[in-house]
Amino acid sequence: MTFEDQLRERLRKVEALYLGGTTPGERQAAGAAALRLKAKLAEAALADPPVERMYTLADAWSVKLFIALCRRYGFKPYRYPRQRRTTVMVRAPQSAFAQMVWQPFLELHAEMHRHFEQTTDTLIRNAVFADAADAETAPEPVGRK
Repeated sequence: MTFEDQLRERLRKVEALYLGGTTPGERQAAGAAALRLKAKLAEAALADPPVERMYTLADAWSVKLFIALCRRYGFKPYRYPRQRRTTVMVRAPQSAFAQMVWQPFLELHAEMHRHFEQTTDTLIRNAVFADAADAETAPEPVGRK
């Protein structure tokens, strides 16, 4: 495990402490520790300089999730004029961004997709029609090529 990986792991633990803190003092201490760890991560990022990357995502829900994860870890997502709403630009160190944002995005996106699919199926079965199965495959009509 690299030094950067250790810092990221400690940052995750500190964030968990912050979210689970029951008193203002606990939250304040965890917040201060998180700031120190983010500063160390910024120093480690000097070895891996930021690179501009373009991400083209499937839909508005994916864009919202991706932008939220970027901002959570201090990256500033943006887009240039005339770029589509599903395109997001990020300037970040490659390895840090891949581990801190991209991997969690892929996992959360898959979970979000499963949830949307289940919700849609349930809604259709309960509010529209009980059979929510896909359309049947019919044989080709005679004479059609």
